[in-house]
Amino acid sequence: QVQLVESGGGLVQAGGSLRLSCAPSERTFSSSAMGWFRQAPGKEREFVAGISWSGRTTYYADSAKGRFTISRDSAQNTVYLQMNSLKPEDTAVYYCAAARKYSRVSQDYDYWGQGTQVTVSS
Repeated sequence: QVQLVESGGGLVQAGGSLRLSCAPSERTFSSSAMGWFRQAPGKEREFVAGISWSGRTTYYADSAKGRFTISRDSAQNTVYLQMNSLKPEDTAVYYCAAARKYSRVSQDYDYWGQGTQVTVSS
């Protein structure tokens, strides 16, 4: 049963931008910390960015700092990942996830989306 639905992925040239969205399919996640992870072919899933339930605290992987911005719209019950200055090494499947508290560890997240493909061409 799908809990979270990601959208906004696609093919973009290096230096371009994409905005990913994540919305629940049924239940609300307004009291959950949310995170974005990614997994490239042949690599383990890695943390990209996270946001507290209130939206007041955000945290990023070093690879995302200065280029990516995570935000949440409580009214729309949607979490966003704005990705700028994209690089070919950002190519991966991006996953949205929900947790009871903010964390960089994937095992702390209880609900996951099915992922959206981001491909950055050089």
